[in-house]
Amino acid sequence: MSDAGVKPGRASTAADALPLQCHGLVKRFAEGGQVLEILQGVDLSVSAGETLAIIGESGAGKTTLLQLLGGLDAPTQGQVTVFGQDLAALNSTARGALRNRTLGFVYQFHHLLPEFSALENVAMPLLLRRTPLAEVQAQARRLLERVGLGDRLTHRPGQLSGGERQRVAVARALVTSPAVVLADEPTGNLDHKSGERTLALMLELNRETGASLVVVTHSAEIARQMGRVLELADGRLHDVTARISPKLK
Repeated sequence: MSDAGVKPGRASTAADALPLQCHGLVKRFAEGGQVLEILQGVDLSVSAGETLAIIGESGAGKTTLLQLLGGLDAPTQGQVTVFGQDLAALNSTARGALRNRTLGFVYQFHHLLPEFSALENVAMPLLLRRTPLAEVQAQARRLLERVGLGDRLTHRPGQLSGGERQRVAVARALVTSPAVVLADEPTGNLDHKSGERTLALMLELNRETGASLVVVTHSAEIARQMGRVLELADGRLHDVTARISPKLK
């Protein structure tokens, strides 16, 4: 791994590269004296502004794939590029900076910091950028108001409902104006009504901001609302849009 840095702004002008791509991703784990190959040469290209669902059985490797796409883990083989920038060519500091600038993450379990308020949780990614405090607070407040939590700014996660906590997590993912939002079962820990609201919010914000949305889900109902549906099976991705969402094909 080199010590290459990241310049401000989008990383590469090569063919005005797609926001997110991977080529030949392989991921192996050693377990119980055996080597398990979870991903077996995955290729994926995510276009600007598109909505994409990745479905598959439990244990198929969906979360593993999302972590690789987000630079949270390294593949055994293969390449992940963000706007043409190879994540493996960056040191950990530069990779983190690129992630913070271009990617937003929404998890099934929101991963909010319990000791901080909703406003402080949403502001955190901008604070890591050393954005001026007044700008940080204004942006975080605007997004929380946008997701219907303008009256919960000072509430800590423990004082919020599950649906409210997930809306805080969505606001946090979007506060940096990312090019791609990666969501891992974002409604899986919510009741049906809260899940519907959270998904509707993410799709609405996708339309408004133009950020690409990649959602890992076990729900065919959620997948049907995405523009493209891929199934992860036997370590590879298969386009099943026509089967899951025949009206979209």
